[in-house]
Amino acid sequence: MTKIAIIIGSTRPGRNGEAVARWVHDIATKRQDAEFELVDLKDFGLPPLDEVMPAAMGQYSHPHTRAWAETIDSFDGYVFVTPEYNHSTSGALKNAIDFLYAEWNNKAAGFVSYGSAGGTRAVEHLRLVMGELQVADVRAQVALSLFTDFEHFSVLNPAAHQEDTVTAMLDQVVAWGEALQPLRR
Repeated sequence: MTKIAIIIGSTRPGRNGEAVARWVHDIATKRQDAEFELVDLKDFGLPPLDEVMPAAMGQYSHPHTRAWAETIDSFDGYVFVTPEYNHSTSGALKNAIDFLYAEWNNKAAGFVSYGSAGGTRAVEHLRLVMGELQVADVRAQVALSLFTDFEHFSVLNPAAHQEDTVTAMLDQVVAWGEALQPLRR
């Protein structure tokens, strides 16, 4: 069965990303077409990129990199849950992405973002990165506004239509994750 990781892209204390990712996961687990798993960057304790060799070489010298690589390699696609910090994604997420190369290739990605402008600028940056990693990013995206989808900027309370947006994004990630399987063999 197709496996999709829902990656919590912030390690910041008091982050909104964990609640957002759990909400997406709750919607996703009602589906029968794929398995969904939460992947929290905090659980990996990745330092600033500390591998001597470029990720494209696949020669990882640290146990934290090998554990991260094994986890990421096990999925067919990803849903990146990202905040928008200074018109981009979090440094922690970009750092985690940069640790690896081949483990990302020929897979699918969708995005759930949040911020004052829905996190859309963070996603635009991530789309460029995904292209370099040979990841097919899907068109449908979820953009949560801190003004309308959160109470007091910190308690998730998404508008009713957002669940449909999550479903549309997941439909595309699962379909593309399956379609790209022959390229991963």
